[in-house]
Amino acid sequence: MRDYFLRRLLLIPPTLLGVTILVFAITRLVPGGPLERAIMEVQQLDVQGGVSTQVAGQDMALSDAQLQRLREYYGFDKPLLESYVDWVVKLGRGDLGTSYRYNEPVLDVIVERFPVSSYYGIVTLMITYIVCIPLGVLKAIKHRTVVDNLTSMLIFVGYAIPGYALGSLLLLFFSVRLEWFPMGGFVSMAFHEKNFLDQVADLLSHSVLPLLCYLVGSFALVTLLLKNHLMDNLAADYIRTAIAKGVSFRAAVTKHAMRNSLIPIATTFGQNITLLVSGAFLIETIFDIDGFGLLGFSAILDRDYPVVMGVVLLASVLLLVGNILSDMLVALVDPRIRFS
Repeated sequence: MRDYFLRRLLLIPPTLLGVTILVFAITRLVPGGPLERAIMEVQQLDVQGGVSTQVAGQDMALSDAQLQRLREYYGFDKPLLESYVDWVVKLGRGDLGTSYRYNEPVLDVIVERFPVSSYYGIVTLMITYIVCIPLGVLKAIKHRTVVDNLTSMLIFVGYAIPGYALGSLLLLFFSVRLEWFPMGGFVSMAFHEKNFLDQVADLLSHSVLPLLCYLVGSFALVTLLLKNHLMDNLAADYIRTAIAKGVSFRAAVTKHAMRNSLIPIATTFGQNITLLVSGAFLIETIFDIDGFGLLGFSAILDRDYPVVMGVVLLASVLLLVGNILSDMLVALVDPRIRFS
């Protein structure tokens, strides 16, 4: 098993190489890049005095020297492969480049927003598994009872409502009409001027509505996944045999059926770990949360390619590491599994 995980770790660099090459090529080949946007801005400003040059079939009031400087600034003066090699060399030195929009190192831009998305991601994961696993067990044991039917109705209604749509409704009702919670943001403007207890209260008041939107979709998946697998295991022959031999129903559920039912939960854990940074850009937009998800979405719209590459790199690393953690959890939950 040790050799298996070592091979999985060794596969991370070539996988990242393939992902980054693909994304890097797309950023260079799609139209409407930063160079074209800069030229359009120059056109709108009606800059005079330059030498008219034909670019993409249009007359541009820019000289050849100005166009060359723009290409050098945005890194479009070199062939695709050479530009990618330069990016990899800088990455080896810990340099992800400079953001076109913020004019700051990409690493600083990402680090600045990492704690925000990490906070929501960690809290969402904790609440999801702490609540949904006991709820799934309860629904499996109380199948087709009032408790199961009521919780299923609530779960499916929540799952059917997109998080961003729910966020808009929550803001209108609880923030605008009732004024119970702030309109948005991660913390208030005077956060650093408050004492510790007031800071905690301020953070919680800003977190309630966004966390409801984050949790509304994941609740149904984890709860129903555990319930369905637990019901299958409770109907299996080995559970009936254990009960026939005198094992109590509680022990049969907790010591036998429950362990096998946790295998699919452990399998999907690696995919959920990307919540630590990815977040949901629509929810972050509605609540004005300057997190990692909104950063990546804004970078795509603004053609801020250095930030796009940094976001893709970090998200890919987390997903690959998360998949390895899932395999470890599966092996931990089910000792019969042996990777080779």
